[in-house]
Amino acid sequence: MFNKRNEPVDPSIPMDSGREAPLRKPEPAPVAASRKAETAVVGSTIRIQGDLTGDEDLLVHGRVEGTITLKNNQMTVGKDGHVNATVEAKSIQIEGTVDGDLRGKEQVIVTRTGAVHGNIAAPRVTLEDGCRFKGSIDMEGSKAAGAGRVADIMLGASVADDAGKAN
Repeated sequence: MFNKRNEPVDPSIPMDSGREAPLRKPEPAPVAASRKAETAVVGSTIRIQGDLTGDEDLLVHGRVEGTITLKNNQMTVGKDGHVNATVEAKSIQIEGTVDGDLRGKEQVIVTRTGAVHGNIAAPRVTLEDGCRFKGSIDMEGSKAAGAGRVADIMLGASVADDAGKAN
């Protein structure tokens, strides 16, 4: 009825030659040069033992034991998270519990719900009102990152001495 041929369409043949326009697959949208940083999540029922390294941010709601190394990324321990590890990251935020040393390239923040039993080394350290901390703080890191500033210790933070008594 319409006299259509079932032969392959050659895209090099001009449209005015009496042939129909060739069907082409749509081109995929270009990928943006800068992607949003990915965040890996350790869920509340997950338990990891060993060394954890990566190039993305990490949010821990479960348990991690060993070492965590995220040199250029942020590490967050959620309110229900438990970490028994040495942690090294660009930025560290503690809302849960950590038994181990924390080394922040830029900063370490222990929120009001956080508890840290270990040493903290970072150019900027914040202990929020209500947090629990036992250990030492070293702020003599990189001069470029603001080292040498006084730690932000908000009133009411429970800071324990070596005998475990709150100061």
